[in-house]
Amino acid sequence: MKVCSIASGSSGNCLYIGDKDTNILIDAGISRKKIVDGLGKIGINPRQIDGILITHEHIDHIRGINMMVKMFDIPVYATGSTLDYIRTKDQQGVISMNHLYEVHPDKCIALKNMEIMPFSISHDAADPVCYTVYSGGHKVGVATDLGIYNEYTVDHLLGSELLVLEANHDISMLEAGRYPYNLKRRILGKKGHLSNDDSGRLLCRLLNKGLKYTFLAHLSKENNYPALAYQAVKCQIWEEFGLTELPFHMSVANRDTLSAIINV
Repeated sequence: MKVCSIASGSSGNCLYIGDKDTNILIDAGISRKKIVDGLGKIGINPRQIDGILITHEHIDHIRGINMMVKMFDIPVYATGSTLDYIRTKDQQGVISMNHLYEVHPDKCIALKNMEIMPFSISHDAADPVCYTVYSGGHKVGVATDLGIYNEYTVDHLLGSELLVLEANHDISMLEAGRYPYNLKRRILGKKGHLSNDDSGRLLCRLLNKGLKYTFLAHLSKENNYPALAYQAVKCQIWEEFGLTELPFHMSVANRDTLSAIINV
């Protein structure tokens, strides 16, 4: 499989995953133009996209859906509550019921060669999920917008060769920053976002010989820096295992530019 982050952060998220026959997007939280431009740079025609899998209904995950469906007739997959929200916000009526496919946590769906497993996450949305993608004996795990993680989360992500893992904020930056108190409580709460430190702790639970690559994703523009997230996660691994060198490659997914294409 090929994996490329088209955009990642609090202002918009879109991830491409493809194999020799199947191409999907996880989330479409940026404009159609940016999605199309990003796909073009990696040699993918948007008409080749077999489905857009939505994690939840927040605007930084669905901004581009209507125009992608309108222009390219792409099916959309999400939980029932998320689909309901997408329909209510479709004031131009460009998304018909024929475009919408309901997914259920812990029930695998098949898109050509890919097996995609939705799993529930803790976030302040109607019925949010993340996904693992399996094809040709390889597994990619995506886990962002996590207020907390638990054994259930770990069980779904274990065995991934590539992880897209939230490292949203530095706790000290958030607490000292300009956000209002209620927003800080939301982000730090059980249905908010995963901090750098918690991202590192989760990654320690998922560390195995098969893990080859990790993207740190969904960084806050106001309360984090790429270098800070990277070092905080690396420090957690050092504290847990005493490893001064990471046994896999790790990078931070960019806010508005493409990542490298990773092959697993």
